Amino acid sequence: MPPGDRLSSIFFWLTPFMRWLPLLDRRTLRGDFSAALTGALVVLPQGVAFATIAGMPPQYGLYAGMVPAIVAALFGSSMHLVSGPTTAASVVLFSSLSNLAAPGSMDYISLALTLTFMVGVLELILGLARMGALVNYISHSVIVGFTTGAAILIAAKQIKYFFGIEITRDEHLHDILLGVAQNITDTNFFVTIVAVLTLLSGLAAKRWLPAVPPMIAAMGTGILAYTLLTTFFGESTTHIVTVGAIPRSMPPLSAPDLSMDTIKSLSSVALAMTLFALTEAVSIGRALATRSGQRISGNQEFIGQGLSNMVGSFFSAYVATGSFNRSALNFQAGAKTPMAAIFSGLLLIPVVFLVAPLLAFLPKSAMAAMLVLVAWGLIDFKEIRHIFASSKREATILSVTFLAAIFLDLELAIFSGVILSLVLYLERVSHPRIVSRAPDPRLPSRKFSSDPDLPECPQVKFLRIDGSIFFGSVNHVQNAFAKIEHDNPNQKHLAIVADGINFVDIVGGEALAQEAIRRNIRGGRLYLIHVKEGLWVPLERCGCLDTIGAYNVFQSKTAAVTGIYQKLDKRVCATCQNHIFRECSATVPNIRTPISFQGN
Repeated sequence: MPPGDRLSSIFFWLTPFMRWLPLLDRRTLRGDFSAALTGALVVLPQGVAFATIAGMPPQYGLYAGMVPAIVAALFGSSMHLVSGPTTAASVVLFSSLSNLAAPGSMDYISLALTLTFMVGVLELILGLARMGALVNYISHSVIVGFTTGAAILIAAKQIKYFFGIEITRDEHLHDILLGVAQNITDTNFFVTIVAVLTLLSGLAAKRWLPAVPPMIAAMGTGILAYTLLTTFFGESTTHIVTVGAIPRSMPPLSAPDLSMDTIKSLSSVALAMTLFALTEAVSIGRALATRSGQRISGNQEFIGQGLSNMVGSFFSAYVATGSFNRSALNFQAGAKTPMAAIFSGLLLIPVVFLVAPLLAFLPKSAMAAMLVLVAWGLIDFKEIRHIFASSKREATILSVTFLAAIFLDLELAIFSGVILSLVLYLERVSHPRIVSRAPDPRLPSRKFSSDPDLPECPQVKFLRIDGSIFFGSVNHVQNAFAKIEHDNPNQKHLAIVADGINFVDIVGGEALAQEAIRRNIRGGRLYLIHVKEGLWVPLERCGCLDTIGAYNVFQSKTAAVTGIYQKLDKRVCATCQNHIFRECSATVPNIRTPISFQGN
């Protein structure tokens, strides 16, 4: 790369916002501001709800939608991705930290902010190390299974607020269901009425009023229901508990606790949340980029997400990542550039000052109903049906992740899903496709086919290998070679059509070299046809090409057949009845229709 191009690349890598700043004009700013205003109104009830899920004071969900959204927009690569608090990140945070400190306490908040900083550091390191492709190896089924399990847990944890009953233990699903069964007779029907009306209003808005955000409609209905019930029956009769007022202030400055004991206790949680948060953010960014015709950089997105969490942890923001709801709404509302996300973060500040007092009238049962709406929206029934109908492997990954989310800690659910998806991926690539090839008289020019009923040359076996030959797949390839040798002992020559082999490591190269030696001892040869650079260069570096013999490597099948035919035992050719090659006519003169060697 020329020095000028290299400097330009480094400049845009350090200041990615310089790519889209020239796009700003009156039209784009108008569209961005309109989309941002909608996003700021939507994040108000969402932020409070997500903070409740996370075990944080309500205002911290709003703080997480301010500074992190601005930083991620400046240093990310997506035009439409909006970062902030999300359901998944909130539920993982609560599951991980509630055993270390009391939710809502100062110690708990300190742990949450420290975890946010650690997640940001890990995200930044992965981005600087250009590990953006890492998320490609995490199956989408992990995300679907985890979010489905998290959704059920979120909804289950709201039951006690929905009915106004007390449950002493709600760490696991069975504890919640048992507690509900034991205390259902203590139901406060005023509380339940508020919850039901809130839930129905959210569903109705989603069904019949698409222009009105369901969470806004639900929150308004909950406040109205509380006001009417307490007015007519009195607070002493209804006993409806509210969320309480939140501070009308800017995000206060904060600092993570970077003591070694704290870092050790949060290390595994930070890794799990990093993997999940990055997968969520990049997946959302790519989905929106597909719709908008944009290309995003996974590495730059890692950097943007990392910086947003590192900086956010000093402004009282807990873990933020790409929000699907807000990002999709941002795109649909007409956002043109990342300025929409920046405007959204800035507009949230005056929105908090204006609307914060209203939360003093928001009942906890209404909040519970809003969280049930959130949980319902997390379950992608269509995608679940698609996965179970199309792939047993992906269905297994989804099921394991879902069950782990329900019965184990949520960070373990993420790890189990990721590890299982990687294991199944490695199991798949460790079994490259190996098929026999032979000319098919039914095809034009008798192109090569994999039909097992076709006659073969009695002296040479043609194989096609599709997949990489590396330490994980060598055993499968060697077993295939051994089976061929056992089933066809007279086929001393082995020709491998290698245009499906993209990569070979030293172990795979030595396996091919050993097969060449065995063939030589038996009076045959190993041949490679259509060799790509990914196979040629490693074979040359490890010296395996010298063992195989460069003269046994061909870049066309016609040249390969001509060269291989010269090494065949002509006495066997004289008695052969298959006559599958054009060269056979030189040995058997009465062949009327010579057959050319073509095709794959």
